[in-house]
Amino acid sequence: MKNSYAREPIGQLLKTIVDNRGKTVPTANDGIPLIATNCIKEERLYPTFENIRYVSEEVHRTWFRAHLKPDDILFVNKGTPGRVCMVPDPVTFCAAQDMIGLRADRSKIYPKYLFAFLRSEWVKEKIRNYHVGLVIPHFKKQDLDTITVPKRSDNEQKAIGDLYFLLSEKIELNNRINAELEGMAKLLYDYWFVQFDFPMTAAQATALGKPKLEGKPYRTSGGKMIYNETLKREIPEGWDICTVGEVLAKELRTKNVLSSKIAKQGKTPVIDQGSDFICGFTDDEESVINEMPKIVFGDHTRILKFINFPFARGADGTQILTSREKRLPQHLFYFQLLSVDLSNYGYARHFKFLKDQKVILPHQNVANAFEEIAEPPFSKIKNNIFQNQELTQLRDWLLPMLMNGQVTVN
Repeated sequence: MKNSYAREPIGQLLKTIVDNRGKTVPTANDGIPLIATNCIKEERLYPTFENIRYVSEEVHRTWFRAHLKPDDILFVNKGTPGRVCMVPDPVTFCAAQDMIGLRADRSKIYPKYLFAFLRSEWVKEKIRNYHVGLVIPHFKKQDLDTITVPKRSDNEQKAIGDLYFLLSEKIELNNRINAELEGMAKLLYDYWFVQFDFPMTAAQATALGKPKLEGKPYRTSGGKMIYNETLKREIPEGWDICTVGEVLAKELRTKNVLSSKIAKQGKTPVIDQGSDFICGFTDDEESVINEMPKIVFGDHTRILKFINFPFARGADGTQILTSREKRLPQHLFYFQLLSVDLSNYGYARHFKFLKDQKVILPHQNVANAFEEIAEPPFSKIKNNIFQNQELTQLRDWLLPMLMNGQVTVN
């Protein structure tokens, strides 16, 4: 990040560093959430709450040397050093091991400007160079002063920091919208295929001698249920069960994209089994999968992704699943797979266990009706995913130029 601006070490721009590392905090079954480094993600402004532990009120009051405040910056020291997230207002959690809290001196630097700077590729690369060859990457607190921040006016700092946040907040809003859209489809799935209260057909209502029940919830309205010995529960009359493996189409043979060949920009998104929806892009036309839609399954991570756009497969054991059973079209198949519990199978490859799991085959008309309702929200999800990619690329393209003065914000 070359520019003509004077630079200052980060340490001279901080009011304090919140550092509770050094010993293991005693945890409890409930209480105040204790986040770990897995909760600090580059694609999120604020920490997530994943696989968290808790501390009691007494431990929170007496054990910690200091507590985080709003607009502090959580900085990961160990494992994946350099990842940062902002601390929200109000602060509903605490943090201890493998991360520190950087509290900006507002008389010297705008917190969001410092945050945007720490998210820049220049800083990430500098931090990566500090732990090359280490078994467990570690960035020491005393090395913070080797990172120098371009001095900018108060107005410039605020403009840069606020713009970075504005673009990031729009990305997070799209992610929340996508989660809500999929949640609405999942709610309908549960109502129809777990509680079996799909709309009763005219034939089913007539068979019960109650034609007026057409369109009413099947099970609640007295639809006939049959006990299934394999599932150990009742399912609607005429529905079947099978294994995942029995409905899978022939394995899709495609050219995988090697990690070293995945770029930040390109014609075709690359999908792997990581938590990020898209891990990068490729221009390799031989690897493109055009038949839509598909379901991507992480053999190691157990992560499922519904893909309704052309993509390429990453080279990390990612599985591509397609149902060849008409009574189990792709949207319905996706939610059936989401309901499968593979948590008891340890850390082995999970695909072989997935293929042995049981799924339900409904009547064709019920499957068709669900697909018709589920398609529009997933189409909106696709649009938001691509908008996020454009926003991310714009934000990350602008950031270094904003920092070095090539671009200014009015």
